[in-house]
Parts: sequence; structure tokens; C-alpha cells
Amino acid sequence: MRILKAEDGSEIVEFSLIILPLFGLIFLILAVGWVVFAKASLQYAVREGVRYAVTNQSTPNIQALVQQQSFGFLAGDAGLSKISVNYYTPNNLQQTNSNQGGNLVEVSVSGVTVDPFGLKYFGLTPVTLSADSSDVMESAPPTS
Repeated sequence: MRILKAEDGSEIVEFSLIILPLFGLIFLILAVGWVVFAKASLQYAVREGVRYAVTNQSTPNIQALVQQQSFGFLAGDAGLSKISVNYYTPNNLQQTNSNQGGNLVEVSVSGVTVDPFGLKYFGLTPVTLSADSSDVMESAPPTS
């Protein structure tokens, strides 16, 4: 016959006191990592859009490329509506509709909401992200 000691069962209590905060920390790290990944993906997509735009491409083609490169964060028509392509004159930075050489092109994404792994239960709300990139348009090659 075994006699119960005062410390019997303390392992379970200690385990629960350690494992619950540990799981909370792990889920927090995953949620923050997911938001950082989303931001990096959007920044990559607009950077690729600008690289494509400087070769005198049309706005719908640029938007399609940004959507394709966004790892699914800009899926569908709703995602396509969050992508904007703007052109500016180099002298006075007035907005223009011309994609001629020498103008500035800016590709931006705004209003993209990312849910950090569905952790609304823990009070984490969706994060709204944006990204933009710009460069100077290439001039058309000389014709001979």
C-alpha cells in the first residue's frame, strides 16, 4: 500500500502552468510571422509591378502581374481593385495618364486586410497593410 505524499500531482499543475503560456507565445509568434510574410509578399508584388511597368506596359497588364505575384493576398476582383498604378511628370510631379519614357510610375496596394491565423479568439484583430514602389519609365529605344 502506497502512502500519498504532499507533493503528489504537482507535476500536472506545474506542466499546465508552463504549457499554457508557452502555447500562447508560440501562437503569437506564428501570428506576427504571418503578418510580416504578408507585408513582404505585397512589397515584392508591387516591386515586380514597377519593374514590369518601366518597360512601357499598360495598366491592366501591370495590375494582373501584381495580383499574380502577391501569393494570393490580392485574389479576385476585390484584390484587383486594391492595386493602383499612377504616372507622374518628372518636372513638377503632376499626375498624368501617360506611360511615356521619363515619367515616374508608382504602383501601390492599399487596404489589404490580413487575419493573423484566425486568432480573433485571443483578441487579435485583422491588420490592414499597404505597400508601394516607384521608378522612372524607360524611354523607347531609338528606331533607325
